[in-house]
Amino acid sequence: MVKAKKHLGQHFLKDQKIASDVANALTNHGDYKDVLEVGPGTGVLTQFLMGKDFNLHAVEMDRESVAFLKQNFIQLTDNLIEGDFLKLDFSEITKGPLCIIGNFPYNISTQIYFKVLENKDKVPEVLGMLQKEVAERIAAPPGSKTYGILSVLVQAFYDVELLFTVGPEVFNPPPKVNSAVLRITRNQVEKLDCDEKKFKMVVKTAFNQRRKTLRNALKSLTFATAPNEHILTLRAERLSVSDYVQITRCLAE
Repeated sequence: MVKAKKHLGQHFLKDQKIASDVANALTNHGDYKDVLEVGPGTGVLTQFLMGKDFNLHAVEMDRESVAFLKQNFIQLTDNLIEGDFLKLDFSEITKGPLCIIGNFPYNISTQIYFKVLENKDKVPEVLGMLQKEVAERIAAPPGSKTYGILSVLVQAFYDVELLFTVGPEVFNPPPKVNSAVLRITRNQVEKLDCDEKKFKMVVKTAFNQRRKTLRNALKSLTFATAPNEHILTLRAERLSVSDYVQITRCLAE
């Protein structure tokens, strides 16, 4: 059993049962052989991943944590990267698919999912513990007040499951907010039926003025053909992924 080491500047998971539950929630979706743990810290989750039937890699920025991991997880040393997850080139870790897992730092949790989306064809599954508010936003369905840009972009390519929530007491030091464990698995959409860069632009434009109807929110865009009239009467949070695809297909070149 690994005890959480204090004062390393992050909220470290200390609950062994929760750590085991997170590790066991991996589905091996896409039959991957490589798993990357983001921010292993003191290895409370790492210890439950070590016994799994895959190649475990880890990326950690905190020097004290890196030293701690090298001392306590000698078998991980060759696959331990000291650096920034957001700057990683996944193809340098493995040429095949790569699962992402971790107790994600709150300050970069949203950026982690945007990084995953940039590598969506390489990442079949992500299992993250993150701020409950962000997890709920990613998992929110159309029509929800929390449904937003990240909801649409993630759900376009991944099936999303909010597995369970945890309180501050399972961390050391305890944060001021609740956390949640979110699992996303790659869906069957290899490519959207529209230009994906334009799709992202339409989604961002719509939600940047989410209180307006789409007719007004998208005034700055030029359309070759008129989008569905009913869709234009709705606000951004009411539209599904397929609605946004339809709008994107109407844009002028």
